[in-house]
Amino acid sequence: MPDRYLRPSWFTKRIFNGAVASLARVGVSVMGSRILTVRGRTTGADRSIPVNLLTYGGQRYLVAPRGTTQWVRNLRAAGEGRLRVGRRVEAFRADEVPDDEKTEILRAYLRRWRFEVGAFFQGVGPKSPDGELRRIAPDHPVFRVTGGSR
Repeated sequence: MPDRYLRPSWFTKRIFNGAVASLARVGVSVMGSRILTVRGRTTGADRSIPVNLLTYGGQRYLVAPRGTTQWVRNLRAAGEGRLRVGRRVEAFRADEVPDDEKTEILRAYLRRWRFEVGAFFQGVGPKSPDGELRRIAPDHPVFRVTGGSR
């Protein structure tokens, strides 16, 4: 079965992501937003995109609501990246979370950002049963973010 990926609309790519990234560049984090920069797996050039950084259970996570995006593929290949808000840039290591460990992370992510990303979760929300969250877990890559580059 091919990886799930929902392509962003023109508005999301050109307007929404641009606005969130611009705010993050000047130091304004919109509900935890950061600019993720990761080395491209083919070109080796840095690629950047705004993401929502989730803190849950004392750990930090990046969740891909649209599925196996380009940033997900690049992060899998590089294993590390940088998160930026304002002048603060943090290098990090990324470890992908197995599907059977995603249920409560996805629930926490949806609790915080459902208004923004809920449409990408196939009708599953923060109050959905564990079985529904387990069903969609393979469609939403999750990475544990830990300090320092490899």
